[in-house]
Amino acid sequence: MTDANSVSIETNNDEGFTGNIRLIYILYLVGIIMPLVGLVGVIFAYVKKGDAPEWAKTHYQFLIRTFWIYMLFLVIGSITSMIIIGWFILIAALVWFIIRMVKGLSSLSTGTSHPSPTSWMF
Repeated sequence: MTDANSVSIETNNDEGFTGNIRLIYILYLVGIIMPLVGLVGVIFAYVKKGDAPEWAKTHYQFLIRTFWIYMLFLVIGSITSMIIIGWFILIAALVWFIIRMVKGLSSLSTGTSHPSPTSWMF
C-alpha cells in the first residue's frame, strides 16, 4: 500500500516539473516583449534544477544555457548596432531564441528529456 502511494507521488512530482518547465519556456517567450520576465524565468530555472529528476535537468540546463547565450548575442548585437551588422545579429538572435523555445516545448510535450541541452544550435 505504501508503494502505490509513493508511485503516485512521483507521478504528481513529475507532472509538477513538467508544469514548472513549461512555465519557464512561456516566461522566456513573454520575455521577448517584457525583458524582466525572462530574468524571472532563469532565476526560477536555477532554483528548481537542484531537486529535479534527470529528464527535467536536461530541460533546465537547456533553458539556462539558452538564456545566457541569448544575452551574449544581445550584448554583441547592441554594441555593434551602430554599424549595420548589429541589427542583423539582433534579428538572428531573436529567430534563434524562438526556434530553441519551440523545439524545447515540443520535446517537453513528448515527455522526454531534451536531446542536446549543451548545444549552441537548435
